[in-house]
Amino acid sequence: MKRKQTILFTAIVLLVIILDQWLKLYIHAHWRLGESFQVLPFFQLCYIENDGMAFGIEWFNKIFLTLFRIIAVVILGWYTHVLIRKRDTRTSYVTMIALVTAGALGNIIDCVFYGKLFGYADWFYGRVIDMLYFPLITNAAGECIFFQPVFNLADSCITTAVICILIWFRKDLDESLSKK
Repeated sequence: MKRKQTILFTAIVLLVIILDQWLKLYIHAHWRLGESFQVLPFFQLCYIENDGMAFGIEWFNKIFLTLFRIIAVVILGWYTHVLIRKRDTRTSYVTMIALVTAGALGNIIDCVFYGKLFGYADWFYGRVIDMLYFPLITNAAGECIFFQPVFNLADSCITTAVICILIWFRKDLDESLSKK
């Protein structure tokens, strides 16, 4: 079981990172910044670059945020290792932790490499590429009233997994963090 969970964790992380980076690099290479395409009335692809955290929030210095993300992924990796080795952990819980880890790594890649790769900033100062936009409620003029954030696949993985952990895996989280 431990080996299968380790392989599953690794496969999910690699698959999400590959898909996330492919989509980001494709959008960057083929679209102009600010360009959008309506897929459905409530879903658009919209190319933006995000300097801050989720939803464009900029509470901290960019280098601090990037280093925080790296430290968080190291902690998640260690946490997963402990979960798989020391306990009989549910595979579905390991899957959720893998999605959070993969999402964080996907955004770390943007922050660490994209500034230098695309020639607009030094290492660790890159912007995160976002493209998924769901203007769920709009007014008569077509302006979004509800759900304005533009996000990416990595963000989706983090958000979905955290919500699932809080709803369905709270006991697993509590047990793994308790000092029994």
